Amino acid sequence: MYKILATDGRAKRAEFQTVHGTVQTPVFMNVGTVAAIKGAVSTDDLKAIGTQIELSNTYHLHVRTGDETIKKLGGLHKFMKWDRPILTDSGGFQVFSLASIRKIKEEGVTFNSHIDGHKIFMGPEESMRIQSNLGSTIAMAFDECPPSKAGREYVKPSVDRTYRWLIRCMDEMKRLNQLEDTVNPSQLLFGINQGAVYEDIRIENAEMISELDLPGYSIGGLAVGESNEEMYHILDVTVPHLPQNKPTYLMGVGTPENILESVDRGVDFFDCVYPTRNGRHGHVYTHYGKLNLFNASFELDERPIEEGCGCPACAGGYSRAYIRHLLKAKEMLGLRFCVLHNLYYYNHLMSEIRDAIEAGSYSQFKKESLEKMRAEN
Repeated sequence: MYKILATDGRAKRAEFQTVHGTVQTPVFMNVGTVAAIKGAVSTDDLKAIGTQIELSNTYHLHVRTGDETIKKLGGLHKFMKWDRPILTDSGGFQVFSLASIRKIKEEGVTFNSHIDGHKIFMGPEESMRIQSNLGSTIAMAFDECPPSKAGREYVKPSVDRTYRWLIRCMDEMKRLNQLEDTVNPSQLLFGINQGAVYEDIRIENAEMISELDLPGYSIGGLAVGESNEEMYHILDVTVPHLPQNKPTYLMGVGTPENILESVDRGVDFFDCVYPTRNGRHGHVYTHYGKLNLFNASFELDERPIEEGCGCPACAGGYSRAYIRHLLKAKEMLGLRFCVLHNLYYYNHLMSEIRDAIEAGSYSQFKKESLEKMRAEN
């Protein structure tokens, strides 16, 4: 299922075989929270820019349209016309970040919908049932994401409970995958390592979940307020305690710099809203740093966003000046071009990373890439 093709230090170049196709890693998952990439991007667009795997969200699809409706329509793949792998986040992060009023018990969490305020209960079994209805390729275990700066007296019981929830997720997924009407009987479950910035809690939890022999493992609760240095330190001490023969997914991370540093520490799955969110605000990524196309300096700039880029905007010959005009005029085409460019950039960066690991030159590639990115900032 997961085969390492090359290593360079701790960096891994691998492929992950699933029922919906093989993913080449390291990989960036393009985030389509509600079964769509924000910015008027279709699944045909995603294929054209090299997207391997798409990520959607359990909580958001549950509260709007509804997972049972999507199941009746054939599951998420058929619903959004996407025949490649999909990972669904369990909804845990949204429950703890969006819900202003919530009550956590061993059974699960009671909270109010951020849309209309109605009361919802979600626990491990509910999260698994929703994700089974969606039929995603990879389902994430239901967990609590404690604040990175929470005290040890809060974090340790939270992590212990998340482990118990993981066991329940495993049992429920096994049951669901055996049902006759299940959308995807080959659905895979990834466990999540938590522990805030406490390395001993992280390591203990990593060793415990590793013994469960899951198809993949995630590191959650980072990029939520701690410094980059703290995040990299947690990766340094935690990743070696997760199975090296399974994919390692760093949730919600991050910037190109974060990705380059994390690959060097053994991570091979990433997701983040940055490329789409920043694109919708005219911020575009290049190999020489990030540009703000709203800046007046681009008013007469006839160059593409980045020379040699193969995205629809750059390859199509659209200038920085024209895209800036579209953004200023609030034309949808402007943010669409920026989102497509950013996602192409991220997908292409991952391809460059894979090539560098295979060539045994990842350290040099990372060094040169970071120097170029920082030169303009």
